[in-house]
Amino acid sequence: MLKLLGRLGALAILFAAHPALAQDPSPAPAQDPAPAAPQVASADPLGQLITSAVRSLVEDATFPLKATLYHAGARGIRALDSLGCRVVAMRTAAVDGVNVPRRTILFIKETVGLPMPGGGLHDGYWYASDVGGAIHSGRIDLFTGQGAGSMAPLMRLNLATLTVSKAGVFRGCPRN
Repeated sequence: MLKLLGRLGALAILFAAHPALAQDPSPAPAQDPAPAAPQVASADPLGQLITSAVRSLVEDATFPLKATLYHAGARGIRALDSLGCRVVAMRTAAVDGVNVPRRTILFIKETVGLPMPGGGLHDGYWYASDVGGAIHSGRIDLFTGQGAGSMAPLMRLNLATLTVSKAGVFRGCPRN
């Protein structure tokens, strides 16, 4: 959020300082007509700055993470995440807590369309509500459900690098 505010502030300063945008709006005094010079397309520095800022925001929000899968019944896996909430199959993600803070809603495009435990298809949204000792920068763990068999639908994603986007934040415990 601070990055966004900083970039918007820079846009405002540039907007105010840009000569074409900061011109006096009063009409210029009449002058003798001179031959018209050929018009040359000028660059749009403000437009370029806005495009650059938007592109940077999108790039900051999407990043590659190497995935590992985990399930209930594995050694050391508890029924509650690090927030004290119940882990939810195909929704709970464990993150490093630094690069991806807990309470972040994540969109993982490679999980869209995967089968959900109760039926239906996955919409790609996960909740960063857990952390783990083996999860460092560039990694994410995805909770698949009860028992090793729950990992089968996601096995092709195990140890794959996934495209992860920050989609928002949540309060309380994640929904199912």
